[in-house]
Amino acid sequence: MPVKSLSLVPLLAVLALAAGCSKKNAAPAPAPTEVGVIVIAPAAISLTQELPGRTSAFRVAEVRARVSGIVLKRHFTEGGDVKEGQLLYTIDPAPYQAALDSAKAALARAEASATVSGLQAERFKKLIEARAISQQEFDDVDASHLGASADVAAAKAAVQTAEINIGYTQVTAPVSGRIGLSQVTEGAYVQQGTATLLATVQQLDPLYVDLTQSSTEVFRLRRALADGKLQSASENAAKASLILDDGSLYPEAGTLQFSDVTVDPSTSSITLRALFPNPKNELLPGLFVRARLQEGSTSDAILVPQLAVTRNTRGEATTLVVGAENNVDLSVLVTDRAVGNQWLISNGLKAGDQVIVQNLQRIRPGAIVKPIPATNVPTSTIAAR
Repeated sequence: MPVKSLSLVPLLAVLALAAGCSKKNAAPAPAPTEVGVIVIAPAAISLTQELPGRTSAFRVAEVRARVSGIVLKRHFTEGGDVKEGQLLYTIDPAPYQAALDSAKAALARAEASATVSGLQAERFKKLIEARAISQQEFDDVDASHLGASADVAAAKAAVQTAEINIGYTQVTAPVSGRIGLSQVTEGAYVQQGTATLLATVQQLDPLYVDLTQSSTEVFRLRRALADGKLQSASENAAKASLILDDGSLYPEAGTLQFSDVTVDPSTSSITLRALFPNPKNELLPGLFVRARLQEGSTSDAILVPQLAVTRNTRGEATTLVVGAENNVDLSVLVTDRAVGNQWLISNGLKAGDQVIVQNLQRIRPGAIVKPIPATNVPTSTIAAR
């Protein structure tokens, strides 16, 4: 029996050696993947909105003929700037000068007749007091004097009308601004009855920008203000900035003038109007622009870089966050709007969450990771739009 027990020793030694070799050849457990994270912290931001619009002149004055006649001369350069009251056209004044002279002669004749009838009325007044004439004779002379005085008033009105008409032969600029193409040339016949268009003057400084905002956005903004999520900008500080068609920022700041009181039923939008200084006449009517309007501010905005947000098959915004056990969790987000290169999040994240922004391609939900602070991640918090 002892001989049999000793024969098991080599076998046990071989098994122990094999187990040791198996442990040495086993692969070590993989180390957790390092991922760059940012810690969510509420930030105070100003909320703005970019709205499309077009520029329009502050004033548009159509210069039209107010008397009929031949245009003798044009006194301006097309496309140039004119001042209010500056002479633009001369219409032949000869017939109106003749009418004025005739009206003045008629006035002189009426005044002479009124003088004679007045003297006669004075004499007849003394005679009626002495009972030398009948009451009927006195009444006839007195009525004749009143008629002559009325003729004088009518003649004065005719002189004034003739002076106004001769003044209309000198066509002046109704407002200061930039004048466009002349619609008539020297020698053209213009008419008072159809009010022939001569030219158009537009005041370009300042300049209007007409915008449209959806009624849905207006109601959303009002609800946010009512709930206290936004703090309204001061009415006196309702500033606006302008982005030109080429993407550049217009250097002058504007102000919001008013919003329409009705909703356009065809577009469900509301019209807004902003006013911008235009001292160098850089802006012209009809330009397509975008105006950035200040809506309000919030002190606890949750912002996430856009590079950390993707979309699932249902179109929902998602991001990867580090859970309590350093495992990767998938969080579904509700994005409100873009804030520069970030998203403003209204639901799905809270302060203190660690959002993964680097090494995203090497991890999946459920994986164990090692979070480290992310580097070189753009997190600018410019005004939301």
